[in-house]
Amino acid sequence: MPLHAIYAKDAVPALRKEFGYRNVHQVPAVRQVTLNVGLGKGLKDAKYLETAERTLRRISGQQPVKTRSRKSISNFKIRKDMVIGMKVTLHGKRMWDFLEKLVRVSLPRVRDFRGLSPSSFDRNGNYSIGFTEHIAFPEIHSDEVEVIHGLQVTVGTTAKTPEEGRALLTHLGFPFRDRTNA
Repeated sequence: MPLHAIYAKDAVPALRKEFGYRNVHQVPAVRQVTLNVGLGKGLKDAKYLETAERTLRRISGQQPVKTRSRKSISNFKIRKDMVIGMKVTLHGKRMWDFLEKLVRVSLPRVRDFRGLSPSSFDRNGNYSIGFTEHIAFPEIHSDEVEVIHGLQVTVGTTAKTPEEGRALLTHLGFPFRDRTNA
């Protein structure tokens, strides 16, 4: 069953019962998914920039937006308007397809995976996952990879608290560790 159908059929009634929502519109939902690559050590390397762009395009199916620095910082050798990262924001069908791929395919492919940290929620119920290697995604063929880089995935929700956000993502099948092992 697709993840969007699981949300509508199983997660919404379970969350209404768990948190006592009177209206179906009070139930938290996934609003957007943002993929982010910070260039860091590859700021001056054009090959690193190109690899990050190609990776985001393959994983998301969209052209990434280059994020630029707002001001110069001499200690980090950053000048104003220099490209310091790339991001893609997913909504709608692409977002649900990506979340399904993330939960069912990519997370199990992560080396030494023991579950997601339950402490990576912000105070609004949004969840961030950091990948140290982008090769966990099935679109990336490891024999073609020249440069390995990190990737951050942020799942934006309409939840008001971290507890609501965690309950939503748990009902969607995100494999969280126990709080005792966190």
